[in-house]
Amino acid sequence: MADLKYYDVILRPVVTEKSMNMMSDKKYAFYVHPEANKAQIKEAVQRMFEGTKVKAVKTMNVPGKKKRRGMVFGRTEKKKKAYVFLTEDSKEIEIFSGL
Repeated sequence: MADLKYYDVILRPVVTEKSMNMMSDKKYAFYVHPEANKAQIKEAVQRMFEGTKVKAVKTMNVPGKKKRRGMVFGRTEKKKKAYVFLTEDSKEIEIFSGL
């Protein structure tokens, strides 16, 4: 297993209609490092975003899609997605405020 620092765990936020609707309930979605576990994700969110308190983390592995270009077949990169649930008294994450 790789030695991950907290700033290497979260890669980018998931910006979809579903994830935008979840923000009103203090639920956020991120693409995370494929080898990160729930404890590392929780620590990364709490350290990167001041005042946030994580209640729960749910993760899922998203397999790569099959693609074809001419006669060459391949797959896109596999990803890991994390849903982060914040407590009621937690501060909201600022990066989503302008979206």
